[in-house]
Amino acid sequence: MAAIVPVPDFDAIVFGATGDLTLRKLLPALYYRFRDGQVSHRCRIIAAARSDLTDEAYRERAARALASHVAKGDLTEPACREFLALLRYARTDGAEGGDWGPLESLLREDEARVRVFYLATSPDLYGPIAANLASHGLVTPQSRIVLEKPIGHDLESARRINREVGAVFDERQIFRIDHYLGKETVQNLLALRFANILFERLWSADVIDHVQITVAETVGVEGRGNYYDHAGALRDMVQNHLLQLVCLLAMEPPLDLDADALRDEKMKVLRALRPMPAYEVPHLTVRGQYVAGAIDGKPVDSYLNDLGTNAESTTETFVALKLEVCNWRWAGVPFYLRSGKRLPSKASEIVVQFKAIPYNVFPRDAAEMRPNRLVIRLQPKEGIELQMMTKDPGPGGLRLRPADLDISFEKAFSVRYPDSYERLLMDTVRGHATLFMRRDEVETAWSWVEPILRAWEDAPEKPRPYAAGSWGPTASIALIERDGRTWHEDLG
Repeated sequence: MAAIVPVPDFDAIVFGATGDLTLRKLLPALYYRFRDGQVSHRCRIIAAARSDLTDEAYRERAARALASHVAKGDLTEPACREFLALLRYARTDGAEGGDWGPLESLLREDEARVRVFYLATSPDLYGPIAANLASHGLVTPQSRIVLEKPIGHDLESARRINREVGAVFDERQIFRIDHYLGKETVQNLLALRFANILFERLWSADVIDHVQITVAETVGVEGRGNYYDHAGALRDMVQNHLLQLVCLLAMEPPLDLDADALRDEKMKVLRALRPMPAYEVPHLTVRGQYVAGAIDGKPVDSYLNDLGTNAESTTETFVALKLEVCNWRWAGVPFYLRSGKRLPSKASEIVVQFKAIPYNVFPRDAAEMRPNRLVIRLQPKEGIELQMMTKDPGPGGLRLRPADLDISFEKAFSVRYPDSYERLLMDTVRGHATLFMRRDEVETAWSWVEPILRAWEDAPEKPRPYAAGSWGPTASIALIERDGRTWHEDLG
């Protein structure tokens, strides 16, 4: 495992500190980095929220969160006690500029250290919080601001947020976080492509038939109904996570891993996405909504019942689509994307399907020839699998069968895989923006997605129903099979 390098002392100010994201993800991530010696005892985590709490009351809440979301063997009493001592609480209304006294008092104690303002709030509050930070004089040259996705609800709102936050912070200080980019396996895409000439020489339309990206969840809306019903799968997953994966797969080699060099290449991919006019949307996209079913033998309710018994909604909980990257390297190679809730297994993977051999020299009864396939598993069981044809061992003649070259990262490195927030939080403190989205990336992604959203709004057709525990509407199978291809089924 790479050596753990401590980060500079910092203050992390978390707005929305009593919310689910902070308690479920941010505090456990900071605890692990503290336990492993990357965060020092001199750092402070300042929780900012509207609730009227004392430091001790918030620490008790944080302790319960750690007990729920940190693996039992990793949560030791001494480390937990020392970590909780880093926590402070400052009652603050991010939308209002009045009572910011407690937060101001804490930050005036040391104005030279790095400040990370983490906005774990509704995107509507990003602009007002940034303006209040400026009006209270809390933005220093060593400050960074972290914006959680989604950045807006559409292109117009994304531009407004970027404009309002950009009026206070320089672009180099703004970290638009996409936790998928912090996953070890996603970062391994860079190593796979640019540290291994074997794959880079094959990475083009000359050899690759098509690419599949699947992000499947077994959970439903899980208490996020108000947000999700205004977002849907296209906004929640495709506009950010899946398009970022497309960028990393399809980008040209950057000059180096400098943040702007990498993001410049990702921007070229986003600009090369073939626009989807309204008349093509019904043929190139499928949207669905789960109805009652079963997962692992347990009954699961419908999306509408998860929202409320009297609810009516046309929000999609599943989306599949076909896109093209119109450039020299990828012309003619379709990218099939799908993501949904209440699917049979929780899995995220990328499948790079190579073309079939041009001519079979083996006897017809030797085997059914299968094209090579590279499977990159993002979760669970992170790893890389290359499927290839090999001779069946034994003296019974020349027979072939498919075999896998399988690299399981957990087995290969025998380490706990850090949560993506651990890496991204430490990169924010260091000021390393490589794994974060730039303003033009966010806005260009919205520019590509918006015509699909408008076409759906203008069409009378509702999302297609699919049973919870299935792989989505049957139309998503037709989307890929009418091209003579099929979804990879061995997920999870």
